[in-house]
Amino acid sequence: MLGANDGIISTASLIVGVAAAAATQNGVLIAGVAGLVAGALSMAAGEYVSVSSQSDSEQADLSRERRELSENGEFELDELAEIYVKRGVDQPLARQVAVQLMAKDALGAHARDELGISEITTARPVQAALTSAASFSVGAAMPLLMVVVSPPGALIPFLSAASLGFLALLGAIGARTGGANVLRATARVTFWGALAMALTAGIGKLFGTIV
Repeated sequence: MLGANDGIISTASLIVGVAAAAATQNGVLIAGVAGLVAGALSMAAGEYVSVSSQSDSEQADLSRERRELSENGEFELDELAEIYVKRGVDQPLARQVAVQLMAKDALGAHARDELGISEITTARPVQAALTSAASFSVGAAMPLLMVVVSPPGALIPFLSAASLGFLALLGAIGARTGGANVLRATARVTFWGALAMALTAGIGKLFGTIV
């Protein structure tokens, strides 16, 4: 949802700004496509770098934990048992569980219960990058479609209204999915989307007039 919202707001704002500068519809469309490509690549690159850093940290933590297990296994056993005690397990049972888990997969047990790293939560940079690029592209495609189908001479109001409608819909869906207040979430994303488009329209109008 966040990537799609970014795609809608940034692309719609770009298109409205270019259109306000009195550009032709073809020029507006080219600018919108360029914005989609640049935004999707930027999202992918940023997500890849961020998640790669997380992955590097996870690998460093696992390497350190592997070394500690080989150098001082008894201490690591006590440490794992203490984690279970803090979660409410009796000391004898906690130690028994720690012994059995470490006998099966010592590194996996410590990664999961001490470091918070599991197969589900482990960082996947490529997957994160592709997901971000795809979600941004889906959102950015909506205002681009509006450029194609908008009535002649009414591009800005038509595009603005449609984009705000898309934002409101996504905000409502995201809020309902997450159990949040639908009205508050919808109003928030719509307000900031409208503000972004209004500012870029003003800038486009100003520079269009000067040029």
